[in-house]
Amino acid sequence: MGGALARAACRAVGPDQVVLANRTPEKARILAEELGCAVVDSAADAAWAAEYLFLGAKPNGMGELLEELAPQIRDRHRVGEDKVVVSMAAGLTIKDMRPHLAGAGYYVPVVRIMPNTCVAIGKGMTALCAGEAAEAYIQGVEEILSATGRVERIPEGLMDQFSAVAGCGPAFVYPYIEALADGGVMAGLPRAQAVEYAAQMVLGAAAMVLESGKHPGQLKDEVCSPGGSTIAGVAALEERGFRSAAIQAVEAAFRRNQELGKV
Repeated sequence: MGGALARAACRAVGPDQVVLANRTPEKARILAEELGCAVVDSAADAAWAAEYLFLGAKPNGMGELLEELAPQIRDRHRVGEDKVVVSMAAGLTIKDMRPHLAGAGYYVPVVRIMPNTCVAIGKGMTALCAGEAAEAYIQGVEEILSATGRVERIPEGLMDQFSAVAGCGPAFVYPYIEALADGGVMAGLPRAQAVEYAAQMVLGAAAMVLESGKHPGQLKDEVCSPGGSTIAGVAALEERGFRSAAIQAVEAAFRRNQELGKV
């Protein structure tokens, strides 16, 4: 996810405004060479150089990372350069992160975001929760994310739910596309065409929902003619629990997000 956001940030604000760091420096170096942006040896060095600190640590490692960065944030604040922490950690609230920034010596602005992998091609859906961060800082984050796709501000209490639907959702859709393609192959389509047709169909169906303003159920009904092949296929999906499986997938992801916040 960090690499996808780095690519989007370079598109939005230019590679000369982006600095990369990774616990595996070679990964950061390779990506920096690809994007034409700067690379440093550690997160602390990045915190010294950058204004907006996008942190991709896992929830159980975020506290340690914030404590590592706090002295750099403090020192830059003392010379009039404030930092904005932008967390991508699932389940970890702004309140959870605050104690780990105590070493900074001031109230560091913290913004939570939850992107999905589609940000890599500018088609992502990202939620943003700003807590008590000033509007100027929020707009700065939104500008950096402007090339990722859609960005929406939501209350922090909905972040785990958003993540379960939009953050995890691509991984639910890919097996669906694969299964549609498998069905196409079984019916006689070549594999490459079956995948292409299924993927384009999902893309178009999603656009219909977003652009028509119609309820998905209404759009489904508009495709299903009486006694036709489409309603026969829909009935087969319902018989095998397709809708229930999707609901349960979101519920399971939501519960796991909440568990991650307790690590």
